[in-house]
Amino acid sequence: MDFSNNGVQDAFLMVKTADRKVTQKGMPYLDLMLCDKTGEISAKLWDYHEEVQGVFEPGTIVKIRGTVSPYNGVDQLRIEKIRKALPSDGVDPSDFVPSADVSGEQLYSELMTVANNMANDEIRKVVVEIYTEYKEKLTYWPAAFRLHHAIRGGLLYHTLSIVRLAQAVCRIYPSVNPDLLIGGAMLHDIAKTDEFVVNDAGTASGYSLEGNLVGHLAKGAMIIGNTCERLGVSEETKLLLQHMVLSHHGEPEFGAAVRPMFLEAELLSELDLMDARVYELTEAIGNVQPGEYTNKMWALDNRKFYNHGRNEVDTKAKLL
Repeated sequence: MDFSNNGVQDAFLMVKTADRKVTQKGMPYLDLMLCDKTGEISAKLWDYHEEVQGVFEPGTIVKIRGTVSPYNGVDQLRIEKIRKALPSDGVDPSDFVPSADVSGEQLYSELMTVANNMANDEIRKVVVEIYTEYKEKLTYWPAAFRLHHAIRGGLLYHTLSIVRLAQAVCRIYPSVNPDLLIGGAMLHDIAKTDEFVVNDAGTASGYSLEGNLVGHLAKGAMIIGNTCERLGVSEETKLLLQHMVLSHHGEPEFGAAVRPMFLEAELLSELDLMDARVYELTEAIGNVQPGEYTNKMWALDNRKFYNHGRNEVDTKAKLL
């Protein structure tokens, strides 16, 4: 989406979220997150009346007229007019879904190849079993509701990125157990398939009840535990894999149930953070010209980042 021009602009966008809210003065408004293939933007429709403007469900394509201005260091769209797209508009819904540049089927196949080549029989069986069970969702599920890899196919894109980093780390440091690190990487976000409400287009509109009450770290450990017991996997292997999932956010203030307590768990936490930050930074820097700064980034301590222009900015990881 390009709102770089000043003044009123028209655009077709997809509704990612739409929440009816009330101002301090009791005036109703609609708080939306709108997106297309290139990104998303927060939007407000003031003086909103459902019976006049209509209802806008997640996944709906809308035509808007509005202006963009900064709010707390982030661009926000003020909507003046909004309507649902009509057949006569000739819009294609797939044009409004940010997607990984590699298909979900390719990502899944690549990861299954990695899993099937693991030397450790127990870890191999657990990963293959879980990936087979969750195949349908894995091929299109996003990795996040907002922030890094919140795109169609983003979950496996993020996962394969970490697996490639893990493979490189294992070539450098002989003390690292490859199957444990890579197995943990493949399973660390598996329960995000239960954490988000996701439409058929592959975008998340929010968190599920299970996502809010349990979360993907605890649910992931449950999935691993149930699978290991079903397959007769040893207690230690089960606990090692569960610990990697429960600790991969690093610190309790970032959601970790426990801090990493062995080498591969620590490495997984660092690689997960690295991949998320590289994605978020390159996406933000790609939206500003060389010599300019990004908006302040909440996920990175409200810092702004400089585009030095010495490399072409590309969010695509070299995975295949």
